[in-house]
Amino acid sequence: MQKMVSMIKRIVEISSARTHLSIRHGQLVIKENGEEVSSIPCEDLGVLLVDHQATTYTHCVFTELLRNGAAIVLCGGNHHPAGMLLPIESNSLQTERFGQQIEVKGPVKKRLWKQIVRAKIKHQAKLAGKDSEVYKSLMGLRDRVRSGDPENLESQASRKFWPVYLQDVDSTSSPQVQFRRDINGLPPNNLLNYGYMVMRAAVARALCSAGLLPSLGIHHRNRYNAFCLADDLIEPFRGFVEGKVRDICYEDGVPDGLTQTIKARLLEVLYEPVAIAGFKGPLMVGLHRTAASLVRCFAGEQKEIDLPTL
Repeated sequence: MQKMVSMIKRIVEISSARTHLSIRHGQLVIKENGEEVSSIPCEDLGVLLVDHQATTYTHCVFTELLRNGAAIVLCGGNHHPAGMLLPIESNSLQTERFGQQIEVKGPVKKRLWKQIVRAKIKHQAKLAGKDSEVYKSLMGLRDRVRSGDPENLESQASRKFWPVYLQDVDSTSSPQVQFRRDINGLPPNNLLNYGYMVMRAAVARALCSAGLLPSLGIHHRNRYNAFCLADDLIEPFRGFVEGKVRDICYEDGVPDGLTQTIKARLLEVLYEPVAIAGFKGPLMVGLHRTAASLVRCFAGEQKEIDLPTL
């Protein structure tokens, strides 16, 4: 059965049943075992996430959803994302904005990366809590971040943050056992992986909608990564996923696996309220505010990215 979060643009996740997807009269039609269970206007869809190996499609599912600006995430047998489809043309000024993005100078990129790292560390400090032994240390690192983060204080902050991330969760086996962030590690790493995947897709979609090239990053550079800019811009938003995962662990203990209920709760992150440069509303909408500000930074019209107020 697919899980959906309604409000603004929808996220549809297919993971627990053999499903066939098709298009009829501008609507995504979802069938299970030959029976129609839902139909959704393509224009209402923000992200389609497919995590079931037996899912089948008609070709126009992809073309119609991309035409309407949706992001499509396809997962492999290990439930990790195998690829993502994004619209090629999603903004009428795309060529102009590609040019501005390509021509942006190194000092500008370094200044923007400084802001991103500072925002990420501040969110980590907030999650750790003012009473935490690492709060002052994290805020001190944040204040020391220089243009381009040449000292890699982002990494130093993460090494301080993760050991205290779940320090008050009752199901931690003993006070001496600290959480270790590892993509292939023990739960709740799997919850973080899933939440980050959804957030990355939403960030990439917002960047494409703003007319930016998601493969050309500010800081991340990898010839095999088509989403370097998305990986840059996701950093200040990771804390929203981390906060939701910790809430789940506090309330129910660290889960062994990703149930449909947990996935639905993680999808809700994109619809939680956020404040960004005067905007107050769902995070998924706020991402577009952030992406639009990045366009202005590349064009020389603005010096700082609009990031969430924490």
